[in-house]
Amino acid sequence: MQREYQMYAITGITGKVGGALARELLPGGQPVRAVVRDAARATSWAERGCELATAHMEDAESLEHAFRGAQGVFILLPPQFDPAPGFPETRAVIDAVSAAIRKARPEKVVCLSTIGAQAQESNLLTQLTLMEQALGDLPMPVTFLRPGWFMENAAWDVVSARDDGVIASYLQPLDRPVPMVATADVGRLAAALLQQTWSGTRVVELEGPSRVSPNDVASAFACVLGQPVRAEAVNRQAWESLFLSQGMKHPLPRMRMLDGFNEGWIRFETPADEIVRGKIELDTVVEALVTGA
Repeated sequence: MQREYQMYAITGITGKVGGALARELLPGGQPVRAVVRDAARATSWAERGCELATAHMEDAESLEHAFRGAQGVFILLPPQFDPAPGFPETRAVIDAVSAAIRKARPEKVVCLSTIGAQAQESNLLTQLTLMEQALGDLPMPVTFLRPGWFMENAAWDVVSARDDGVIASYLQPLDRPVPMVATADVGRLAAALLQQTWSGTRVVELEGPSRVSPNDVASAFACVLGQPVRAEAVNRQAWESLFLSQGMKHPLPRMRMLDGFNEGWIRFETPADEIVRGKIELDTVVEALVTGA
């Protein structure tokens, strides 16, 4: 008997990427099931027409119920910015997600991964490498969407740019451009991928209209704020003490991620002409960040 698939199940819908994805699907009349930890925090999505399903990302049983009957499932791992050694928190989520998908058997799956997921060096992004390894052999079509550095990370720089005219940069050298992309472009592409038909496992990489250096980020702030703003490199030798002072317990994965961008081993692996380009420029993102601050 042929199964009937009725909607798209989206995890992480209360975040930037998941929310952008849902906003792409809903106007086209696509049915969306919002998979949330706390339904009370997702009432705005119910008002937009989403079905709500309560599930914990480390609980396979609740995830299975949330994914069952889905035409497509979008997986966004909860961010772990200060993971314990060996990434136990993320491994628990990956195990639950994998088990739930195998039992619920949605028609297809799109997973938010990252630039550099193929890197051999252990770093903060290894959490997504583990996800790709675990979900790469699912018995249905799977897409790993690997975006570049999120432009919205510049939110951390709004106050210092506005008040001091300086943004501290861990990306170095300051004139070296790296792949960046707006989260709205990530959500837009994720929505398109969910509605495609393909077979097997594939990787799709995404960046913005042009690559962005820390100096470019400073220039964007200067343009929006109407005042001089410069980027200032944070000495590599100071990173560990700075991160510890900020409350981190295990700063090495984050430090190695930054090293990967700076040393070039966190990069896209597909040919340049196959990388998808987003539409949103850095200035647009920075203006929204400053306006919302």
